[in-house]
Amino acid sequence: MVLMEPHETPLFDLAAPARDTTPFPFGNGLGPAVDAGFVAADWAEALAPAEGHLVAMARLLEDRRAAGERILPEPGNILRAFSRPLSMARVLIMGQDPYPTPGHSMGLSFAALPQVHPLPRSLKNIYTELHEDTGARIPEHGDLTAWADQGVVLLNRVLTVGSGDAGSHRKLGWEAVTDTAMAALAARGGPLVAILWGKDAQSLAPALEPIPIIASAHPSPLSARRGFFGSRPFSRANALLAAAGGTPIDWELPAAVPRS
Repeated sequence: MVLMEPHETPLFDLAAPARDTTPFPFGNGLGPAVDAGFVAADWAEALAPAEGHLVAMARLLEDRRAAGERILPEPGNILRAFSRPLSMARVLIMGQDPYPTPGHSMGLSFAALPQVHPLPRSLKNIYTELHEDTGARIPEHGDLTAWADQGVVLLNRVLTVGSGDAGSHRKLGWEAVTDTAMAALAARGGPLVAILWGKDAQSLAPALEPIPIIASAHPSPLSARRGFFGSRPFSRANALLAAAGGTPIDWELPAAVPRS
């Protein structure tokens, strides 16, 4: 989840580039991140209790980067789940941590940058279920920006990872930030639905009360056939949104995304 499971190893290795020196956009707090367009203003207000954690994370990540670790995703994408307004949130899809293959993660849970081929295996399973559930065509790419633009909060529990080292940034401090984000969503209330795939995501359910929750097995190849396939999360989310007076999500993604 979120975006890569512990058993989902990088698909390939890339030659190490020159050390990135791009500043982490939250290193000086949330205000500059809002001004630069990385964080929506209402999300910055909601995340204010965790601002100190964000600044500390920037320092920690810079130390690790200086020691030779490549941090993923790229600095400008780390807070991408908070770039659309909190006020427009309609569905939360929780992931675990970003894909550890360079060039894959785009800062949205389960999503991959448009140029990534083949697609991550969990995402391929998500697309299979999406088609079976809603009839939506299966796109050629892994870019889920069209969902984010409609208020789908694609949030990973941990927002960074070391290149080639899945799960390596768990317990570094990101959990304090994402705990604050989940509390803000729960406090804002509906119409809002949470989709929790796998036991790790489902352990967060108490923090999301009273948001309606759709829970199933994880889309990983190791578990997708044990309850993910056939769970119909997309149509169920829309039914819950409609029942609460909200607007359903158009889950159909563009067939292809232009490559830059």
